[in-house]
Amino acid sequence: MTYEHFEDLQVWQKAAELYERTEDLLAQETFASSRGFRDQLDRAALSVSNNIAEGFERGTTNELLAFLYLARGSAGEVRSMLTLKERRAQKTSWPAVLRAEISTLKSVAESCSRQIRAWADTLQNSDIKGQRHLNDRVRAESGQKQKVVGFQQRLLRQLPPTHPLRREAEERGKIGDLKSEISNLKFRLQNPPHSHTFPTGGLPSK
Repeated sequence: MTYEHFEDLQVWQKAAELYERTEDLLAQETFASSRGFRDQLDRAALSVSNNIAEGFERGTTNELLAFLYLARGSAGEVRSMLTLKERRAQKTSWPAVLRAEISTLKSVAESCSRQIRAWADTLQNSDIKGQRHLNDRVRAESGQKQKVVGFQQRLLRQLPPTHPLRREAEERGKIGDLKSEISNLKFRLQNPPHSHTFPTGGLPSK
């Protein structure tokens, strides 16, 4: 699936929820913590969505990956700080409502980490280098490859269902692979700048 705006990304929306919930937690008088701790937690939570947004707006996959790892690191920092507060809460009998809120916030941060990791893994396994690398030569090569793949796919589909070559292709998933390859090639030729493609089915929601 292709996105043109980072605000539409499920992972950015989850990161935004993380910061909103963090603000709500910090606004509670019962959340006992030093000023330095509160400032650091606020910055770490905000860093997750900001790094996703900045990486998305960059022109190469490597840059996007770098910012995704920064975002994931910030999500881990949030979880670490909240875990410290959980330990403190158990020792000093903080209100049950406050402990539940901290636990929920940790779950949101963990969800951010998983979604970012899934996206990063997909990008690492992709041969797409980013919009900056889509020059005329790459587009021409991609167009030619698309024609070849499309021709191969048509040949396979025109064979009778019982034909040995078609049955072998279906058993080995070759027809499905061809369809995926065509989809990837269309990305290079049709997507406008600053758009990114996600794996089929999207990223994990939790």
